[in-house]
Amino acid sequence: MQTRDEVLDAALRCLNADPTASLTEVAGAIGIGRATLHRHFASREALVHEIAQRSLDRWERGQAEVDMSGAAASGDAARIEACLRTMLAAFVQDAEDFAYALTDPCMLSQPDLASRMAQLQELEVAFFRAAQEAGVVRRDVPAVWLSHTTYGLLIASREALQAGDVAPNAMADLVVSTFLDGAGAR
Repeated sequence: MQTRDEVLDAALRCLNADPTASLTEVAGAIGIGRATLHRHFASREALVHEIAQRSLDRWERGQAEVDMSGAAASGDAARIEACLRTMLAAFVQDAEDFAYALTDPCMLSQPDLASRMAQLQELEVAFFRAAQEAGVVRRDVPAVWLSHTTYGLLIASREALQAGDVAPNAMADLVVSTFLDGAGAR
C-alpha cells in the first residue's frame, strides 16, 4: 500500500507529463486502482489542490531555507546576492518538481491558494526591493517585475529541460546568469 505522500509524488509526475490526465489515467500511471486513488482524494480537483498546496509549502520552505527575509533585512549586498543565487538555483529544481502546479489555473482560481501565493510573492518582492536598494539588481524596473521575471525563467527552464535543449546540470547556472545579467545593476 502506498502512502498518501507516495501517491501525491506519483500523481505529480503523471500530471507533469500530461496535465490533462484524468483521475483514471493518474491512477493507472501510479499503478493503483481509481477506487484506491479516491480513498486518498475525493476528486481530481482535491488532488490538484493538494499538489498546489505542496508547491506553495515548498516555495515557503525555500524562502526560509535561504533566509530571504534575513538577507533582505541585512541590506548587505554580498549576502543578498548570495541569497539570490541560492534561491534561484533552488527554484529551478522546484520548477521541475512542481511544474504542473506552476502553470495550473487552480493556483489563481482557488481563493486559499491565490491568497497564500500572494503572501509568498509579497515576501519575494520585498526581497527584490532590498536587492535593488543594495545595488544588486536594477532599480529602474518595478520589484514585482523581477518576481514575474523569476517565474518566467522557471517556466522557460522547465520547457527547455523537457525539450532537451539544455543539460539539466547546466540549468541552474543558466537561470542565475540570465537573471543577474538581465536584471543586474547598471
